[in-house]
Amino acid sequence: MSKGLLSVGQPFPTFKKAAVVSLEKGKEFFDISSEDFINDEGRWTVMFWWPKDFTFVCPTEIAEFNKNYGEFRDRNANLIGASTDSEFVHLAWRNNHNDLRDLKFPMLADTSKSLAEDLGILEPNEKIAYRATFIIDPTGIVRWVSIYDLNVGRNVKEVIRVLDALQTDELCPCNWEKGKETLKV
Repeated sequence: MSKGLLSVGQPFPTFKKAAVVSLEKGKEFFDISSEDFINDEGRWTVMFWWPKDFTFVCPTEIAEFNKNYGEFRDRNANLIGASTDSEFVHLAWRNNHNDLRDLKFPMLADTSKSLAEDLGILEPNEKIAYRATFIIDPTGIVRWVSIYDLNVGRNVKEVIRVLDALQTDELCPCNWEKGKETLKV
């Protein structure tokens, strides 16, 4: 990687990218920018990256995030999926994969790889994104980063657990889950 991994406490990089948001003709694409992350409504953003469309592990993760979409919405969090594939490849994949047809969140296209590079998540040989997840608070600051090797899928329930913990703005012990006591100091 030419840049180091973007870490906790840093502002999410500035960007504007095309995303697939629908399969409906004429309404497939929409631009998303980092400006959308900063808001006064207390809305968080969870952005997760996968290496390549039309692969094997990636659709299992994307489908699991989609299955849990309501959990993110209930937590006032926008969910965005991303890879370095183009919006046209994303659209073709959604049209051709049963588990991806009814996605409720956008698939961001980083064809220039500029955002993945700014995040420090480009695999050095193929220049594809690692499996990375970022939780960004309503001020645009990264509050959690997770990165996996290319062949290992992530645990969506853990992403939700961490989002819950961050949103308490309290001290959360090991294995803390929503509804349990936080630490009082």
